[in-house]
Amino acid sequence: MNLIPQAPPDFRSGFVALIGRPNVGKSTLLNRVLGEKIAITSPVAQTTRHSIRGILTRPTSQIIFIDTPGIHKPRHQLGETLVMTARSAMAQVDVVVFVADASTECGAGDRLIATTLIPNTMLPVLLLNKIDLAADRQEASYQALWSVPTPMFKVSAQTGEGIEHFLKGLEALLPSGPYYYPPDSLTDQTERVLCAELIREQILHQTTEEVPHAVAVVIEAMEEQPRITRIRAVIYVERDSQKGILIGKGGQRLKEINTHARLAMEEMLQTKVYLEVFVKVENRWRQNPRTVKALYPQ
Repeated sequence: MNLIPQAPPDFRSGFVALIGRPNVGKSTLLNRVLGEKIAITSPVAQTTRHSIRGILTRPTSQIIFIDTPGIHKPRHQLGETLVMTARSAMAQVDVVVFVADASTECGAGDRLIATTLIPNTMLPVLLLNKIDLAADRQEASYQALWSVPTPMFKVSAQTGEGIEHFLKGLEALLPSGPYYYPPDSLTDQTERVLCAELIREQILHQTTEEVPHAVAVVIEAMEEQPRITRIRAVIYVERDSQKGILIGKGGQRLKEINTHARLAMEEMLQTKVYLEVFVKVENRWRQNPRTVKALYPQ
């Protein structure tokens, strides 16, 4: 049984929201900070759909990171739900970390987040990511988003450069507080959600641009046995053509998705996994508020 210990008098703790445009590296950053993979990553924008909590416990602090969906202009009900998820996360935290791509100049999407979504009472921490790719870092254009100087850190989530300096600075901004989770916790996500995300990650990596955004994955059954965990998953798409792309010629692509996802699950669960994956068509599910709510409850 995991017990939550009494925190020492000088212990700091709190909740930190990671926000920013799609594809600035928030999920890669979270995985780097924790030293474990709890958030899926891909080159595809809007990869994150859940508000994922990552729990980092250090000798003098416990930082609960909330990785939010990339904020963008919604084009359907799913997009509206993702933006609402990000907005909700910002209203419940001690610190907002605005993650930006150091290799690109501040754009309209960044200004939208800074001016309309971050609470007026909260000055965010500016985190410039991807410094390993930035020959000419665009920090001045991001600092100009606020009328007063904001704390700024520069990191590479890919290489780890600057991460420890960022964590020490973030720790100093948190209030004195208790352990919110047992010290050995990494996330509050259920194994079902994590397994569904591992399947979706493989889809993001292996399919054409048409398919990833129209995909949702649900774990219908998960049965833990002494030597193996049996998992049944359903992949939802919006059109028959997308189903055909996912299955592939002779079922080869679906087999590849299954194999890579199963291996990732075995590493995460530390047990053998038997994985069954099925593909179903749910016409225009991203436009249907009831379906979106069922698949991505707030």
